Amino acid sequence: MDIARKVGDDYMEMLKLKLKNGEEINVEKETTIYEVIKKNSLEKDIPIVLGKINGELHELTHKLESSGELLTVDITDPVGLKVYERTLVFVLIKVVLDLYPDAKVTIEHTLGKGIYGEIHKGEDLTEEDIKKIKIRMRQLVEAKIKINKVILKREKAINIFSSYGMEDKIKLLKYMQSEEVRLYELDGRYDYFYGSMAYSTEILKVFELDFHKPGFLLRFPSTKSPNKISEYVSQDKLESIFYETEKWGNILEVGDVGSLNNKVVNGEISNIIRVSEALHEKKIAYISDMISEKENVKVVLIAGPSSSGKTTFSKRLGIQLRVNGCIPVPISLDDYFVDREHTPRDENGEYDFESIMALDLELFNSNIKDLMEGKEVELPSFNFKKGQREWTNKKIKLPENGVIIIEGIHGLNEMLTSSIPKENKFKIYISALTQLNLDDHNRISTTDVRMLRRIVRDYLSRGYGGEDTLKMWPSIRKGEEKNIFVFQEQADAMFNSTLVYELCVLKKYALVELAKIDSKSPVYYEAVRLRRFLNFFMDIDRDLVPDNSILREFVGGSYFYRY
Repeated sequence: MDIARKVGDDYMEMLKLKLKNGEEINVEKETTIYEVIKKNSLEKDIPIVLGKINGELHELTHKLESSGELLTVDITDPVGLKVYERTLVFVLIKVVLDLYPDAKVTIEHTLGKGIYGEIHKGEDLTEEDIKKIKIRMRQLVEAKIKINKVILKREKAINIFSSYGMEDKIKLLKYMQSEEVRLYELDGRYDYFYGSMAYSTEILKVFELDFHKPGFLLRFPSTKSPNKISEYVSQDKLESIFYETEKWGNILEVGDVGSLNNKVVNGEISNIIRVSEALHEKKIAYISDMISEKENVKVVLIAGPSSSGKTTFSKRLGIQLRVNGCIPVPISLDDYFVDREHTPRDENGEYDFESIMALDLELFNSNIKDLMEGKEVELPSFNFKKGQREWTNKKIKLPENGVIIIEGIHGLNEMLTSSIPKENKFKIYISALTQLNLDDHNRISTTDVRMLRRIVRDYLSRGYGGEDTLKMWPSIRKGEEKNIFVFQEQADAMFNSTLVYELCVLKKYALVELAKIDSKSPVYYEAVRLRRFLNFFMDIDRDLVPDNSILREFVGGSYFYRY
């Protein structure tokens, strides 16, 4: 119940807040969350970036309007870490444009547990430039400069970015449905960011900026280690596939959402779709040629995270292998699960079906070796309802020009095929590594693209609601980190399954499911975030998508993937 306190001749309305430790405090109405945190010494060693009032997330500049429970969100929470990362990027952009007013900063993609970006100016970026930028960034952090949120009419915001010469921002705002735009201001520099911002620069005490030719690598803490920089892990093969995708974007003349929307509105999207699909086919044919040129290869292993399009990719690769005179022979790892009672359990005592030890590795390796030696092999079949292996007299023999195709999450893990000589194996990593950004300063997360693919496929083909998929996603991600990402650099080839136009197609299906998630759900704010994100995109009709496209695996109508 709200109360009032007399101040002079006036009465100030008071609010009652319950803190995480159970303590109750009284504060004046319209006090900011930041002021409550400071006054009550709620800060610890870990930066607090957001507040949660009665379950609703707010920036620290939010003025309190009602009593209730106040919780704080720091960077051990993935949502909080995103705020830290976004604020750090803003400081970087501010500093670069102060030092090099005519420069253009592009935030490209994640790399080595950091963010890779480029600074385009008159001369090539140097290590000396990076040192100057880093020193100035630390000065802004020490200065504890407040970051202000301002709400402007869309035309006013467009005028600001016109004065900056930022065409990417202008194109993005042009298609926004809202007539008002939220901008952030830091020491006179305005910018648009998709997502919340920290209260001030003072929290950004832990970061590193490295020269990474031809650009930079911005590194920051992790949720598990919030007070130290994540260790840099070299990812040369992943980096090369990002560069390849950037070239594809240049070929299509689509590097950001504004450019993509222009293509839709101008009636050029059919050509974009055809060229995008042709680029995929060309890369699949190239990988097939790599396999065919290695005479000793008899086993092709395909692995990638959830919703990468592994099934369609493996089918299309099989066609290209046939073009090269090879006969693909698919084998499913799902048939090599151990009986349910022998399945390992995770730390919570639940069956861990994603563990490599959930597979009968001895039988699998024996079968593969026998096939490679020209023997006829009876393959097992796994009954998922009974949780038991069955034998159905399914026998196969590998033709002289045959190649075994194995698709599964453990394909890159050498333990899976430990008995098979390396010269007989070819490993492929596939993922949807988006290079399309909202604009130069707001990247689109690869995880978001895969998550939206999964939501649509689960909804259309498996009867799962979007809420179920979002609830499962953290567990899916945990399995990917443990079983897939750590092995990706061991691949002989990488394939990026993203399509520059796909979010325009996924949009209408995903919005239907996301709209069903109400405010009481634990994934409500994630659903709201994704809905807002999708509204940046113009719609594209599914009928324009070819039936052999990887995208058809998720929206239906696939030649290879039947619902």
